[in-house]
Amino acid sequence: MDYIKEKLLKKGEQERQIVKKLVKEYGDLQLDTVSMGQVLTGMKGVTSLLTVTSKLDPENGIRFRGYSIPELQEKLPKLNPEGEPLPEGLFYLMLLDELPTTEDVQYLTNEWTKRNKVPGHVFDVINALPPTSKPMTQFSTGILAMATESLFQKAYREGVPKDEYWVTTYEDVMNLIAQLPTIAAYIYRRNFHGGDVIPPDPKLDWAANFAHMMGYDSEEVYRLFRMYLFLHADHEGGNVSAHTTHLVSSALSNPFYAYAAGMTGLAGPLHGYANQEVIRWIKGMLDEIGPCGCADEEKEKIANYVKNYISEGKVIPGFGHAVLRVTDPRYVAQKKFAEKYVKDDHMVDVVNCLYEVVPPVLQSLGKVKNPWPNVDAYSGSLLQHYGIDEYFFYTVMFGVSRALGVLAQLIWDRMYGLPIERPKSQPLKWFREQAGI
Repeated sequence: MDYIKEKLLKKGEQERQIVKKLVKEYGDLQLDTVSMGQVLTGMKGVTSLLTVTSKLDPENGIRFRGYSIPELQEKLPKLNPEGEPLPEGLFYLMLLDELPTTEDVQYLTNEWTKRNKVPGHVFDVINALPPTSKPMTQFSTGILAMATESLFQKAYREGVPKDEYWVTTYEDVMNLIAQLPTIAAYIYRRNFHGGDVIPPDPKLDWAANFAHMMGYDSEEVYRLFRMYLFLHADHEGGNVSAHTTHLVSSALSNPFYAYAAGMTGLAGPLHGYANQEVIRWIKGMLDEIGPCGCADEEKEKIANYVKNYISEGKVIPGFGHAVLRVTDPRYVAQKKFAEKYVKDDHMVDVVNCLYEVVPPVLQSLGKVKNPWPNVDAYSGSLLQHYGIDEYFFYTVMFGVSRALGVLAQLIWDRMYGLPIERPKSQPLKWFREQAGI
């Protein structure tokens, strides 16, 4: 057993007993009240999930095991002091609830390098889809095809004890995370570069290797990918991709099935598709008002466009958040990256100008709880700057990152022995009776 699994077992045995005690001795303790409005508008704010990897703070943004993004940018290991944290370190933190050393991160890099060979039939399945298939269709299909290699599925069929479900789940998760960049890059090269596939480089870390296999080899792009995969890794347990992964896994589906299901949720326009929508929307705006900077008269043109767009009953992609009430720290991190590395880029300049223009317009409406930009408002402009302008692919990149959080949590779901999720539902008649209408 490797040392990460040994640490996980020691911590897991302690926490598993706590979960059992809570269920047995405090099972009737009331945690929350639920209004009809919450039930009928997406269960927002209802405490109903156990998630250890991250927590969303309305005033401070996402916290990973209690650490904010600025704290982790300082504390997580980097290849050099000026660079970005390695996503391997964030996975280690989410899994074990302790900050990793440089050696811990290097161990994970080496492990994922050893495990990154994708079975040939996975590519055959992807190739069976028409090249016109959306990248997320190919990505989810490829992940499902990997389920033939599930060690958990094999162990379950052989009768492994419930307390050991986590052991082979861990192995599946490590293999899946290791192979995701290869699959994603293969789809990218298939769709946009004539199928000219680039093999992985064993000397590179997980994020840099992803950039390399996509065809982008420069230290700045490597740093961008490290930041991107770090920032998009998790977002509490109730978002669609995290909750779907947990829900499907609760049926003891193998990690490949569960994660593939989560990715079909991520593909939705109200979730991970939003980063594509931001670029599409900005280009549509520029087509109508023309290229612009951020002088006062140009700000006015943008503000008028935004007001007209909203008057048509549409929302501005990249702005607002269901929980956050401040500018998303993930947006701030990307903005700082741009200030450090990006010069004279029109799309980035427009994004910065939108930050000055859109929130006051939204505030003037008096109905918006959070007028500030979220992570999606910036990410596409940075990718475009470095030549990755195929925005239909951005959600796949998001998905590779999100694996770190949802799959770390999946291991803990199995460690705790959480049961199948089965909330109660009622027909419309019942709701009308409760309201007396």
